[in-house]
Amino acid sequence: MARFTRIEVALKMKETGIIPVFFHKDAELCKQVLKACYDGGIRVFEFTNRGDFAHEVFNVLIKWAAKELPELILGIGSIVDAPTAALYIQLGTNFVVSPLLNPEMAKVCNRRKIFWSPGCGSLSEIGMAEELGAEVCKIFPGSEVGGPSFVKSIKAPCPWSSIMPTGGVAPTEESLKAWFSAGVTCVGMGSQLISKSVIDNKSFDQLTQQCAEALSIVKKIRG
Repeated sequence: MARFTRIEVALKMKETGIIPVFFHKDAELCKQVLKACYDGGIRVFEFTNRGDFAHEVFNVLIKWAAKELPELILGIGSIVDAPTAALYIQLGTNFVVSPLLNPEMAKVCNRRKIFWSPGCGSLSEIGMAEELGAEVCKIFPGSEVGGPSFVKSIKAPCPWSSIMPTGGVAPTEESLKAWFSAGVTCVGMGSQLISKSVIDNKSFDQLTQQCAEALSIVKKIRG
């Protein structure tokens, strides 16, 4: 069962503004990445369902995080169907993120009151997702969908929409200012934040610093 309600997830996403997105088959390495991000101030983290036996790695991480990183809201991403969403809900995920809009996933997540963020690429999809109960809609891939200008255009007729771009967001002041000024609620960041060099060199202190700096930039932008 999820440790955090969908309301708590939505509020923390908005509060912190940055959600790291990451997958690795080595659970011990993942623990180090989670700890580094947590020490840098991250409180919401998306582990992606992108490799064989990903659910087994997640099963280890969700239990470990509950004890070692008690404030971390750990969830699952890259989910494209209802059965897989149900699998991770059974493992205790605190939220489910998808690269696409699948109404069957909404039913499964809503039934268990699990936060669900579907991937959308148009205002029509965002509207449908909101009708299905999505509090925050993911736009993916963010840069290819239209970037910050797309978000700004969506927010003009629908200022109530909460949007989270993933793909094309960098932990720099220029990138973050463009997205947050356009009106995003939060952003997802994968390799731009958790780079291959950080993983290969196990530069976890550097990752902690990068997270802290990125969160500081978001706070500064928001005033």
